[in-house]
Amino acid sequence: MSSSLFDLTGKVALITGSSKGIGRAIAEELARHGAQVVISSRKAEACQAVVDSINKEMHGKSGGAVSIPANISHKEELQQLVDATLRQLGKIDILVCNAAVNPYFGPMSGLPDSAFDKILDVNIKSNHWLVQMVAPKMAARRDGVIIVVSSVGGLRGSKELGAYCIAKAADVQLVRNLAVELGPDNIRVNAISPGLIRTDFARALWENPEILAKRTEVDPLRRIGEPHEVAGAAVFLASRAGAFTTGQNFVIDGGSTIT
Repeated sequence: MSSSLFDLTGKVALITGSSKGIGRAIAEELARHGAQVVISSRKAEACQAVVDSINKEMHGKSGGAVSIPANISHKEELQQLVDATLRQLGKIDILVCNAAVNPYFGPMSGLPDSAFDKILDVNIKSNHWLVQMVAPKMAARRDGVIIVVSSVGGLRGSKELGAYCIAKAADVQLVRNLAVELGPDNIRVNAISPGLIRTDFARALWENPEILAKRTEVDPLRRIGEPHEVAGAAVFLASRAGAFTTGQNFVIDGGSTIT
């Protein structure tokens, strides 16, 4: 007996920051489950490379990909991203706000205003903008899924990543607010908070074996996570399997936050 619980055939998913890392892994898994996915980041060549890879793998199957580059720090580019997706694919069923920045590493006492502004604008405000651009048509259809990729950094303090952690904590509260506002229109909004994952974004924390060993020595699984190990949660949330789940924060961290 087969099950369609995780089937995304006919769905359109827009994923920001999807040319690499967690965003790419989410896009690949959504496509494997039948969705048409929009690959988006600042660099067109990087987006197209992912599109080519997905379409080669999905040849003859229901899932596929298109490239629509955008810089999420510019509101007008986000609107162009949404408009282009609607022109090419007709709708947006699933929005994954994954792209983020962290231009400063160090204590809050040394944080430049410009870096703080960029972190808040890109990691919080751009997500708010994008949701407001996408939600009205979801509401009209009474069907939609929004996923915000936050971080375990939003659950605890940090001596070096304070501003980033503040933004990621705000993203989780943004999800709760949006879940309350959009729930009556059958739009589900959830967050995923990864721990240490092997991505370029977190390279400084895992590239050095000594730093990695210290970082994971008390984690229950004693290892770093891989991008595809986060992507499964997105498939669950985007599919019928997650139809009664909203306003939640899924922590995927190898148990690091319990020790």
